Amino acid sequence: MFISPTPDFIRMDRRKFLGVASALIAAGVLPHAALALAGPHNFKHGTFDLTVVSDGTLQLPLAIVSPDAKPEELKALMGAAVQAGDVFAPEVNVVLAKSGADLILFDTGAGGGMGKTAGMLLESLKAAGLDAGAITKVVFTHAHPDHLFGAVGSDGKLTFPNASFHMAENEVNFWSAPDLAAKMPEAMQGMVKGIQGQLTAIKDKLTTFKPGVELLPGIAVIDTAGHTPGHVSFELAGGDGLILVGDAITVPSVFFAHPEWKFGFDSDGATAGKNRRKLLDMAASAKKQMLGYHWAYPGLGRAEAKDGAFVYVAG
Repeated sequence: MFISPTPDFIRMDRRKFLGVASALIAAGVLPHAALALAGPHNFKHGTFDLTVVSDGTLQLPLAIVSPDAKPEELKALMGAAVQAGDVFAPEVNVVLAKSGADLILFDTGAGGGMGKTAGMLLESLKAAGLDAGAITKVVFTHAHPDHLFGAVGSDGKLTFPNASFHMAENEVNFWSAPDLAAKMPEAMQGMVKGIQGQLTAIKDKLTTFKPGVELLPGIAVIDTAGHTPGHVSFELAGGDGLILVGDAITVPSVFFAHPEWKFGFDSDGATAGKNRRKLLDMAASAKKQMLGYHWAYPGLGRAEAKDGAFVYVAG
């Protein structure tokens, strides 16, 4: 089930392939399905068989990385990740976990909500030899569009028709508030309504949970609120542990060195920074592996403590 039909030469230089393909897709030269050629990344952790697949990339202005930093600071920290026009293109790494009879999907990608270079999850699943109907559980870190909007298709039908859906109680309650859109800046009102539409579409199959519980056997929920009010990360049992970070740490070269800096999309920068440092402390001291939703593919790395902050080590 987790064996990729993708040629090795494509998988070995996947980062370069994604960058070129994303640009050509944005220009209308390649179809969306091109990114699926990059192929899945398969590995085992404890009792879990894991697969990382690509939903594509986002195209974001450099300034959104951190309003606490000057552009020259960000460029020095991010290096070649900064593209022409002060744009960066974070990847969207979606994780599948096979455990017993369950096939668990962590977040659902952007669907059609985040531009032409994202929303590739279904094509990537096909490249991994998987059908959307095989997913039994969908677990969310939070409800931002690039994590939620792949749950429901443009036709209003559930993308994963045989799955149950699971999201933190605080997250569901926040986004479901009837008066939320009116309280938001005008530029965010459309996003709020879109999130509410997605949550309404999955509500009959949606259950909520609280941080600190074992959501499923071997999957613990970590409170990493701040990016959104109910943001959570997940730790998978096995070895020293594997933490699925979500958006608690979006750009490792920046936020390992400066955990307290606010990410541009953090709803509560102070809380996000506090929980980010706590997460990095835990990961570094216990030598836990981490997997970031927006980190360089396949998103795996570790934190090492240094001079009051942290250093990112890939792999």
